[in-house]
Amino acid sequence: MTAPHELGTAADPRTAIVLAGAEEGGSLGRDAWRRLRRDPAAVVGFLLVLLFVAVAVLAPWLAPYSPTDTPGQGTVTPTNIPGPSAEHWMGLDNLGRDELSRVLYGARQSLVIGVVSLLLGATAGILLGLLAGAFGGWVDNIVMRVVDMMLAVPQLLFAIAVAAMLGQSLTSVMIAIGVTNVPVFARILRGSMLAQRGSDYALAATSLGVRRRSVVLRHVLPNSLSPVIVQGTLALATAIIDAAGLAFLGLSGSDPAVPEWGRMLSETQRFLASAFHLAVFPGLAIVLAALGFTLLGESLREALDPKYRR
Repeated sequence: MTAPHELGTAADPRTAIVLAGAEEGGSLGRDAWRRLRRDPAAVVGFLLVLLFVAVAVLAPWLAPYSPTDTPGQGTVTPTNIPGPSAEHWMGLDNLGRDELSRVLYGARQSLVIGVVSLLLGATAGILLGLLAGAFGGWVDNIVMRVVDMMLAVPQLLFAIAVAAMLGQSLTSVMIAIGVTNVPVFARILRGSMLAQRGSDYALAATSLGVRRRSVVLRHVLPNSLSPVIVQGTLALATAIIDAAGLAFLGLSGSDPAVPEWGRMLSETQRFLASAFHLAVFPGLAIVLAALGFTLLGESLREALDPKYRR
């Protein structure tokens, strides 16, 4: 009699079940990719995200000036801040710095904050969701009650509270945004794992004598990560907006020479009457970056949803 943990050739019925599941998973991935390529929203979102990442990475080569240079200092007065021109495409700020260069360098800050905060939040959330989804029972109850308490506070207010407690720094902003994402990832992974635990392939593996740890880590967890990946894309859009909001409130890094879109908006409030362009370009950059990740995330969600398969 064959041991439960031994798999034979492709003629073995148990091996055939595994191969059929792998083939189905592959077809789902190909179908999702095909629908993404045909979805205009996904294409637009991908192009916006690609543009945002390219600008952030290539900012030192794309920017005509350093973000701290003041090429127009002699032409700027409290009542006269030059707007867009042939020499300065986005105009100058109140200190005579090139606005285009600062917007381009500001993309680097937003990308760093978004990626680091996402990694922090997703890692902690996945661990909590894995514990709750794998063990269930009292472990699930404890983890979910902690998650519920974190979700009881609005996300932005939670981030403001955490950043204020940790102090004014870029690290504090990244930790604050990451902490607010923990309960979201935990609930999504936990719910997905609970659904996968009752599926046919998990029950079949258990009935064949496969250990519970192997079933969870090798079968249930990999098949539960699709919603987490989608949420990660959407969380990047939220992180960019939250980072701008915290910087607008003065909770980001203390160095005003470092360009950050939210701080740029905050610094231009008193100049809106005479230099409206100072608020337009950083605000537009925030909107486009967040829109790109949102469109891409929503398209991924629809592409990976079995209900949309023909």
